[in-house]
Parts: sequence; structure tokens; C-alpha cells
Amino acid sequence: MNQEIKIALPNSITLVIKREDLIHPFISGNKFRKLKYNLLQAKAENQETLLTFGGAFSNHIAAVAFAGFENGLKTIGIIRGDELRGKIDDNPTLKFAENCGMQFEFVSREDYRQKNEILFLAELKNKFGSFYLIPEGGTNELAIKGCEEILTDKDADFNYICAAVGTGGTISGIINSILPDQKVLGFPALKGDFLKEEIRSFVKSQNWDLITDYHFGGYGKINNELVQFINDFYLQTQIPLDPIYTGKMVFGVIDLIKKNYFPNNSKILLIHTGGIQGIKGMNNKLIKKQLPIITINV
Repeated sequence: MNQEIKIALPNSITLVIKREDLIHPFISGNKFRKLKYNLLQAKAENQETLLTFGGAFSNHIAAVAFAGFENGLKTIGIIRGDELRGKIDDNPTLKFAENCGMQFEFVSREDYRQKNEILFLAELKNKFGSFYLIPEGGTNELAIKGCEEILTDKDADFNYICAAVGTGGTISGIINSILPDQKVLGFPALKGDFLKEEIRSFVKSQNWDLITDYHFGGYGKINNELVQFINDFYLQTQIPLDPIYTGKMVFGVIDLIKKNYFPNNSKILLIHTGGIQGIKGMNNKLIKKQLPIITINV
């Protein structure tokens, strides 16, 4: 569903957001798209278990856990940070995943960096038996195939398509499905533009770029300005934004509009990739630091 953002904007800019966050109550946004064909492949291989990787507040972990529950599959989450062991009840994301039946394996950050190594994966198979592997963030060829279905014929009139970037899978699918006269702008949630090479390996079009100025310090980092923006945006539009991905992207796009980055009369489509479940965990962190919280009921 596309929803026009009715706020005052200069230069006759049209701003519309694709509400992928509404696609499923628990597997929202790009996670639904990324898992669609992976779940079909797991079933085709007669696999009974999904194994994946993620951090403490990972939207991906929550989505895989519920997808497994919904499809009658066991799920195993390899979680970054062995200090989280014993703290599940303090973490809304992990608690949700546990309630969906996910089994956790907490590993040190050093061990977690080996998640793509053959030896590390072999050790996991020895411990857990056969499983269908879904990479961290869900990005693989089948995930990109699913994300190629985000845009539809109704989106042909937009000049720019904007999306947050995590592992690069979602934006790759979007790039693969744009028309020749459209351009995709990605807003990484992490520092640096190292994702460009990863994205290039999945796409052929050159009509895209990464805007690396709106990560707010890096993955999972936010400040009072972003919190205030998310709260104000919700009051104006009744559209909730998550603080890790879409909130930063929308902040960046509106800031660029004010700085005249886009030509007059541009039509811009924002992709809401979900992630609202992460607000509770972020608010817990903000409360501990005695900082303003995100005032959106989730």
C-alpha cells in the first residue's frame, strides 16, 4: 500500500511511502520478502529446521522465529554476544523469538565473525544436525528474488526510490526491478560505503547510489534529534518509523529535500521496511540512559 506523506515540502516535491510494514503482523516489510522463497526452498529440501544469525535486537531473528512457528519448522538463532545468555527476559526481541520456539546459541563477537566460514558452519551441523541456512539479515539470491517483488506497476511514475540498507539484499532487489528512468537511493544503517561491492554483485543497473551521511553514528546508534524526528513524524502522519533503519532513511530524505538535493517536481517513493518491533528494545536502552524515548505504541 502506498500512502502519501502530507507534510509541507519545498519545490513541489511529492513524497509517498510504501507501507511494507503492514504486509504481515509479525514478519513485516523486507523480512517477509526475504523469507518468502527461502521458506519454499527449505520445504522443497524437506528441511525441518531453519538456522540463522543476528544480534540482540535483530528484526531478522524475530521474523525467522515467527516464520518457523507459522510454518511448523524448528528455528535456531546464533546470537552475537555471549553476555546476553541469561538476559532473554530483559530483551523484547529475544523474548518474542523464544516464545515462538526459537532455540538460541549465544556466541562471542569473535566467534560470530566466523559465521560464513566453512569450519564454523560444519561445527554447527555437528551440534544441531541438518538445517536450512539463512544468512545474517536474510540476504541471498532467493531473498533478492523476493525483494524484486516490492515494486509494482503502480510505482512506475516515481523518479526516486529510497530505502534503508542493512546487508544490501533489499536494495538489490529494488534495483533489479526499477525502470530505466528511475534511480534508487540507499541509506545505510552502518558506517561506510563498503556495501557497494556487495550490492554490485547482485545487480546490473547503474541507476543507484548510497547516501552515507545518515547512520547517526553506526548500526543501532541514535540520538535525541532522531528520536524527536520519529515522534514528530508520527504525530504528523500516524506512520510509525523504526529507529534502526526506516527512521534514519526518512530523516535523510526529508533533510535532502530541504537542501534541494532533488529536482523540482520530483516524485519520491520511500520503502518502509518494517522493524517496528525493535522500538521496545531501543526504548529500554534509552530509559537506562535517562534519555527521551520513542513515544509510539507498538
